[in-house]
Amino acid sequence: MRICIYGAGAMGTSLGLELGKAGISCTFVTRNAAQVRNLQQQGLDACLPADMVGAYDVIFLATKQRDNRLIAEFLQNFLASDGVLVTVQNGLPEAGLAEVLGADRVYGCALGWGAELSDGELKVTSSESRKRLAIGAYGKGERLGELVSLLGQAFFVTEGDLAEIRFSKLVVNAAFSTISAITGCTFGQISVKYRKQALALMRETVAVAKAYGCTRLVQNGHDILKYASSPFAGLVLPFAMRKHAAIKSGMLRDIMAGKRCDVDFVAGAVVQAGQKKGIPCPRMARAVALVHEIENGLAEIAPESIYLMEDAL
Repeated sequence: MRICIYGAGAMGTSLGLELGKAGISCTFVTRNAAQVRNLQQQGLDACLPADMVGAYDVIFLATKQRDNRLIAEFLQNFLASDGVLVTVQNGLPEAGLAEVLGADRVYGCALGWGAELSDGELKVTSSESRKRLAIGAYGKGERLGELVSLLGQAFFVTEGDLAEIRFSKLVVNAAFSTISAITGCTFGQISVKYRKQALALMRETVAVAKAYGCTRLVQNGHDILKYASSPFAGLVLPFAMRKHAAIKSGMLRDIMAGKRCDVDFVAGAVVQAGQKKGIPCPRMARAVALVHEIENGLAEIAPESIYLMEDAL
């Protein structure tokens, strides 16, 4: 079986390395020439997109989402006749990919860890969840069992409803990653100082998830759907986030590096999904707008910026 990791950044590289430890060989593909050289120096199969050849049975997509349609159009030329694409991106990327590839060729996978890549050095965060992931089918899922068996050689795999898998991760990411980008704070700091704002965003995401038929949102063994609506959620939040306390979001790192971040594809995805079901997300929409104001120099990354979230409410 030929396997490709398309997007050998932090998450794609960490995924491929774990598969490699289990004896599953992968081709790493990235537009970053320096990363290609770094991976090749480690004895790994790596190349630029322009150097891809042949067809792959499974392509794991681990890029930023901004160019997803163009990437899907490019990758369809490298999928075997029965090949599938498994996106490990955050948010709700499957619908857009399915418009190009067809629903039955698209699968979604939520990775249970975070990672950073700096000067070729990979740092995995949330290491207690490094071996955990969840996968579901966007279409009929005829190859889901095969994918579960493949990934099961390297990870603890949960197979489930794709909407529940996606919203289980979004309910935390859309809140904490976005607030981290606004305030510059770690997830631990947010869970203590800005728990009210975090819970407000989490509860909007839960409302959208319910509209999509989600009856449970399990993460690390806990049903966030029940937890988020509890009157004691504010007290529990710092304990629930303690293993992730030191994390700052990738959105924040991108903004500080002068790049556009992925807020539209995480928090923004919640807002758009809510609009389709008639579920308003005013706080999430304001948080997305505020991140863009920060990107455009109209606001600054600072703890007090969190209160600008209330402007439009």
